[in-house]
Amino acid sequence: MKRTAALTAALLGSATLGLSGCVVDDTQQASADGELGGTLTVACGAMEDWCQAMTTAFTEKTGVQTDFVRLSSGETVARLEAAKDSPEFDVWHGGPADGYGTAAAAGLLEQYESPNAAQIPEKYRDEDDYWTGVYVGALGFCSNAAKLDALGVDVPTAWSDLLVPELKGQVSTAHPSTSGTAFTTLWTQVTLAGGDEDAAFDYMRGLHNNVLQYSKSGTAPGQAAGRGEVAVGLVFTHDCVKYKEAGMNDLEVSLPEEGTGYEVGGVGIVKGTDNLAAAEAYIDWSLTPEAQDIGPTVGSYQVLTNPESVQDDRMIDLETTNLVDYDFEAAAAAKKELTTRFDEEIAAQPRE
Repeated sequence: MKRTAALTAALLGSATLGLSGCVVDDTQQASADGELGGTLTVACGAMEDWCQAMTTAFTEKTGVQTDFVRLSSGETVARLEAAKDSPEFDVWHGGPADGYGTAAAAGLLEQYESPNAAQIPEKYRDEDDYWTGVYVGALGFCSNAAKLDALGVDVPTAWSDLLVPELKGQVSTAHPSTSGTAFTTLWTQVTLAGGDEDAAFDYMRGLHNNVLQYSKSGTAPGQAAGRGEVAVGLVFTHDCVKYKEAGMNDLEVSLPEEGTGYEVGGVGIVKGTDNLAAAEAYIDWSLTPEAQDIGPTVGSYQVLTNPESVQDDRMIDLETTNLVDYDFEAAAAAKKELTTRFDEEIAAQPRE
């Protein structure tokens, strides 16, 4: 599914989007041929408390014992590939859509068109029904204002602001091979460079000199900034808001004026699941306001894709955010090559 300029234009104003129609009762769809039962294991790409709340709520609603393993996007694809003949997961929930695109291309996801998918705007759905979007998040800077003040550096408002020598060893980001968040950063640079991968890697090479270390998880850089271990973390902005609410009071969110990438967090069924009926019921339920409204109750403030879901003031305003023309299909196709190149040309190289 192409994510081109039309998608970005359509994305603006999505926080107030409305649709008519009734949400189908999710627990009855996949169980039409029999009562739901058994167990489910979810590969979950969001915050751990979000994953716990989601799986607990589904268990309580359906009686299907549902557990999760918290994994970054790259880890999920690797685990699905390694166990493709005997899957260890039934559902993948959360994490950027380009990871789902990579998994679908590798034959790791089942096609499933949920009866509730019609409630989700088309721009948040895979046209081949391998995944459906459940939330949207924008990439941004999560800064420790006190740390920056001590360094004599302003809160960053441009990608170039991260390259100043005063921030040497003061930037935290995850590794794009393991983290969907970090791959969003890399693909954002490719997009800003007009598709010129060499120019994008020139930027990443400059950023490398200021990176303290590459984490496995895309949420970890926000925590590092909140603890004062670094001055700036690269995360999806809703994670920074969550950490600030949790008591990391020096944190401040800012966005790059040149434009920033974004994620459509997905949900999909793992190919070969032993409990397809329950997995389909989980997808159906995850697209409802009932499920999506759980996020804000545990401090997860992504913009939700079901127009009937709650819209919270702490969610980013997509109307005023400069989003790049992020092509999810192209990002998925290029991911393996780009992450391999990043390993060789950036991560493995000494810092100047």
